[in-house]
Amino acid sequence: MSQQRERGRGQLERGPIRRLLRRGLWEPVAMTLIGIGVVMMTQPVSLWLYSNSFTFILAGTLGYLVVSHFPE
Repeated sequence: MSQQRERGRGQLERGPIRRLLRRGLWEPVAMTLIGIGVVMMTQPVSLWLYSNSFTFILAGTLGYLVVSHFPE
């Protein structure tokens, strides 16, 4: 049997990319983007911030969707 099979399906070797792609690291980033987008949408000062708020909300939502499939 190969070492990969002996370790089990969900426990592959931990490389630098695998350590970087963790849910715990990127979930707060995606939620922060969503929060920034909501604040941008509700502020009364700048039209530029309001105009780009949907982009931030969309990027945060899509990021959260992708990150939710990362391992913990």
